[in-house]
Amino acid sequence: MVEIQNVSYGYLKGQNVIKDFSVKFSEGGIYGLLGKNGTGKSTLLYLIMGLLHARQGQILFNGIETKLRKPETLSDMFIVPEEYDLPSISLMDYVGVIRPFYPNFSEELLDKCLEVFGMPRDINLGHLSMGQKKKVYMCVALATNTKLLLMDEPTNGLDIPSKSQFRKVVASGMREDKIIVISTHQVRDVELLLDKVVIIDNNRTLLEASMNDIERNLSFLTVDRNSLPENRLYEEQNLQGYKVIVPNENEEKETSVNLELLFNALLTDSLKIQNVIKR
Repeated sequence: MVEIQNVSYGYLKGQNVIKDFSVKFSEGGIYGLLGKNGTGKSTLLYLIMGLLHARQGQILFNGIETKLRKPETLSDMFIVPEEYDLPSISLMDYVGVIRPFYPNFSEELLDKCLEVFGMPRDINLGHLSMGQKKKVYMCVALATNTKLLLMDEPTNGLDIPSKSQFRKVVASGMREDKIIVISTHQVRDVELLLDKVVIIDNNRTLLEASMNDIERNLSFLTVDRNSLPENRLYEEQNLQGYKVIVPNENEEKETSVNLELLFNALLTDSLKIQNVIKR
């Protein structure tokens, strides 16, 4: 479990990006970490990894403070940042360098992920495009087989077929004792993959809920102006009419979750949405 307890952090003195923030990530879940630009999503991932140190509060991974950077903690956590450089060496040489630091590294999982992405083992990392680097690094990240895997905007730079492959790769690397946290603005790329969502804004947690609870308690519909439901919680006009969120009163017919619409609804009136989901 990852426990973030009353954490505050800022890059400039007297200015906090994150202030008195708390949340938990439990085993066996793929979490979507969603929020507007500047809300501290990337900062939060670096704080979890212990690459940044909170000004106050603490972050625990399996009961150990991550800022201590203990070997037993570092060997069971991995981060895929939004931007990174890879050395101009072969993939297998790169794997040979990092594998000793991750005792649960899986060659089988590496080969499986490379196969899904259609990437060979005998490649030079310095000769790859941005999208190819994303694919290879994702494969390596999953192959480390750590209990905690953090990803920051992992689908940026991927084409449409690769985004589908990405979902398959991540799902294949999931297990009951693992935590995967995906921070992204591209919610449509990941919403079918997620078990739970944490939506933050200005140091507040607007929503922390499972996708099952959202599906069970909310309905996401497209209607015309004359069919707008009186009990609608939120509405947005588009070319097809109106996208609306309504309570799923009888919890009978579940609809696909529209995380983009839900996010906008929470920014408008988070309490109204929370009360329906948590009823």
